[in-house]
Amino acid sequence: MDTLKICLCLALFPPHLFSLSFNDAGDPKKLAAAIVADMTDEQMLAQTFMLGWVGAEPSPLIMDWIKDKNLGGVKIFGWNTNDTIRLAVTVGELQKESLKGAYQIPLLVATDQEGGWIRHVKGATSETPGNMAIGASGYPQDSFWAGYYIGKELALLGINMNFAPTVDLYTNRNSVLIGPRAFGADPVTTGILGAAFMKGQLAMGIIPTAKHFPGHGDTDLDSHGILPKIEADIEMLWSRELVPYRMLVKEKLPAVMSGHLAFPNTQAGNIPASLSSWFLNDILREKIGFQGLIITDDLMMNGATMSAGSLSKAAKQAIVAGNDIIMLSKTPLLFDPVWTLLLSSMKDEPEFKARVQDAARRVLEVKLTYLRGEKAVPYIPDVEKVKKNLPDPEGAVFFLDLAARSVTVIKDAPFPLLPKDAGNVLLTGQYLDFFKQGKAAYPAAKSYWYSEDFGINDFLSYARAADTIIFCLSDAAGLRFLRALEPLKKKIIVFSVLTPVYLDGTPWVDGAIAVYSYANESFIAGFSVLIGRINAQGKLPFSLNEPRWIAP
Repeated sequence: MDTLKICLCLALFPPHLFSLSFNDAGDPKKLAAAIVADMTDEQMLAQTFMLGWVGAEPSPLIMDWIKDKNLGGVKIFGWNTNDTIRLAVTVGELQKESLKGAYQIPLLVATDQEGGWIRHVKGATSETPGNMAIGASGYPQDSFWAGYYIGKELALLGINMNFAPTVDLYTNRNSVLIGPRAFGADPVTTGILGAAFMKGQLAMGIIPTAKHFPGHGDTDLDSHGILPKIEADIEMLWSRELVPYRMLVKEKLPAVMSGHLAFPNTQAGNIPASLSSWFLNDILREKIGFQGLIITDDLMMNGATMSAGSLSKAAKQAIVAGNDIIMLSKTPLLFDPVWTLLLSSMKDEPEFKARVQDAARRVLEVKLTYLRGEKAVPYIPDVEKVKKNLPDPEGAVFFLDLAARSVTVIKDAPFPLLPKDAGNVLLTGQYLDFFKQGKAAYPAAKSYWYSEDFGINDFLSYARAADTIIFCLSDAAGLRFLRALEPLKKKIIVFSVLTPVYLDGTPWVDGAIAVYSYANESFIAGFSVLIGRINAQGKLPFSLNEPRWIAP
């Protein structure tokens, strides 16, 4: 231990000079600084890594990262989560191993549980109406309780960090990545709803993470496969995409995820924002005033690696740019170049080592602030509580209410459409819950699961025998089948799920309603509107007839 480290430890924590622990009493800032000052290069660097693994059970390799390197965090992906009980046991196993390590530092255990379309923790957890449904209801308290109940379920499983709220704006209607993940198109409304969602999660001890900074909504490209280039300049970003971040930072947002997005009309040029010190330091930290954690989106996405040239170079560039955690969806080997390059750079480049020290300090400060105390998520999940309380029964009531408040009439029709007035009804769609709830509303209805495998002519042979066709529309493939119905002159009611943007191309339908997820609750709510059991209250949180949107 060098003289500087000894002096710092003596000044801040003299009783624990050689036995510093995560569990020591004290101010998180001071304790984090003391622990980092006592760490080896390897221990500091490991705190900046968040890794995923493949499979339901923890792989031997991820366990080696925890045992041998004191890994800072793990990311739960959809491929880890079909068996909820197994997931709870896995989280406990990972944390037990981490708590044996130097300083007894727990893991950040993160996932993507945005609600609605994006639900990485599956199994017994709640399916929810999602962000666009919250935007359609328009109530901040709906956003708070959505964050609260999603957080409540995650906490039962030992997951202490959620990559939500998504505060991307629904700016480009062609977006296949954002769509119903957005609260809507308005930046101020998004900021209000995002802040409420954040506070709901914090009430359950979950560390919220706003994403994808500085904004993924104005592109129809997916950064998993390519680096999107967005033409907005900084003036446009400041008054539009960055508004939600400016609002959430004032509300003490703990973490931000940086996106693999290029903005060539800004000072960052063609460098991804996730690898740009101008975006992360000059704009996010200095101009907006954010002091929390910055976490990369998955560095294994092409949007990052294609720009940097290799994964190891992307990882170094990410840390230099200002990210505090680099996230990798798969577990690298213990001495993979992504590790060895960073470690050798710490030894050879004092400035880089200082940046890693700063990042590790920020990670520890967040852990010390949120992973201790009465609200903290338990490190070891109680499996019996998981069995008993997932899905959360109170949450189920709330999410059904939210779904009901969010149903939106896009095109008026003679609603309610009662079974006795509908004649022969054909339910057409691709979701089991659509048919289940459709048959409950219209018991005599026939069902047709449309598919490219059968072709449009097969579909039309069924449609000709119907008086009323209730068509579940969720994507461009469905739009092709829907358009084939126009010459038949039947009564066509569209039941839109996810984003209703495809309705722009079908002005001839007789009526249309929108729900914003394929959760069972959304189908219950939508059919309840169709048969007049409830009134539709939702308002579309963006404008249809957007000039940039072109029907396929």
